[in-house]
Amino acid sequence: MVDRRSFGKIMGVGAAGASLTGWSGDAAADGAGEEPTATASPTLSPGHASFGRLRRIDAGELSIGYAEAGPAHGPAVVLLHGWPYDIHSFVEVAPLLAARGHRVIVPYLRGHGTTRFRSAKTFRNAQQSVVALDIIALLDALKIEKAVLAGFDWGARTADIIAVLRPERCRALVSVGGYLITDRERNKQPLPPKAEWAWWYQYYFATERGRLGLERNRADLARLVWTFNSPTWRYDDATFDRTAKAFDHPDYVAIVIHNYRWRLGLAQGDPRYDRLERQLAAGPVVTVPTVTLDGGKDPFTAAGDGSSYRDRFSGPYAHRTLADIGHNVPQEAPEAFARAVVEADGLAGR
Repeated sequence: MVDRRSFGKIMGVGAAGASLTGWSGDAAADGAGEEPTATASPTLSPGHASFGRLRRIDAGELSIGYAEAGPAHGPAVVLLHGWPYDIHSFVEVAPLLAARGHRVIVPYLRGHGTTRFRSAKTFRNAQQSVVALDIIALLDALKIEKAVLAGFDWGARTADIIAVLRPERCRALVSVGGYLITDRERNKQPLPPKAEWAWWYQYYFATERGRLGLERNRADLARLVWTFNSPTWRYDDATFDRTAKAFDHPDYVAIVIHNYRWRLGLAQGDPRYDRLERQLAAGPVVTVPTVTLDGGKDPFTAAGDGSSYRDRFSGPYAHRTLADIGHNVPQEAPEAFARAVVEADGLAGR
């Protein structure tokens, strides 16, 4: 892991000098699309930083809640969280990128935090293509033509999908775990036992018992997953509780359950997206400039230092493995993650 002093030399800015400028309230109060008003930066004590007041904007089927940092007209970076995490995975990454002049957007995915469905009648769908379409709709709503997309877990999959379906909207990509686009037919084949064991909750959620368990014990289950996924990360209660608030959402259970059941072929998606899913199942190659990251202690990291997915990236490319880092790379190693974003942006500039 790169320490803060080394990162400051590489990036040209130290973490202490980074500021979260450009915050404002919800779009309902401020007006969607207005330039954010600068406010005082929050204290960046490790694990307890806050994004302050969030914005909200209608985008496709959703009213998306998001944090924003940096100059309103800076080159855009969109940071995408996974499950069971939220936007606070990036609370220390965002100011580092904002200090370099980037406009940083950090949205809650559907079913999390302040993001809401605009209609009670909308199918609570979480198949992979529709989550990516949410982010494309967000880019449209914010009038962002092209952005660096960076994420982990669900967020990495979503960024990968946008990079292949709409490469003109993706300046560059940072993908933790490499190529994560799901092929449901391939998913029918068993993995080695140790890899299957790491996916225990996916099989739990396939049952009604698991759905009830998520409904009743969402915070305790998430904490267990955090600890399993990141065995070297020593987070405290305040850090976890800050994120756990994002799970207190009327559609959280429906979205999480549908996502994992859909991957296993146990739940149907929306027929409107069948064509997109067939395209994704074919394993399309990512052509945009990419940096892939692996956490050395992540139980889902494939063997081979990125070699297992190298052929899925045909553009300018770099891979980094972060020793002693688990699954939640941006929160465990914010400087290294921010450095990867800058590196990917640099690859795009060649």
